Amino acid sequence: MIPLACKISLNDAVRTVVTGMTVEQLLADMKLQPRFLAVELNRRVVPRADHATTRLADGDRVEIVTLVGGG
Repeated sequence: MIPLACKISLNDAVRTVVTGMTVEQLLADMKLQPRFLAVELNRRVVPRADHATTRLADGDRVEIVTLVGGG
């Protein structure tokens, strides 16, 4: 039987998500715009083109960094 939820580390905080949730779904759930951030999954950058197909699993470490412009 596949568990309905799994625990991930999101920016060093434990978060429970639906098993198989994609990066795209996580960002939508958090109301974040992918255009303005970078996502790292288990120490590897996830290209924006792969957000919809990259699924999260129990124990994954996710880092979301917001890009800030300035000058």
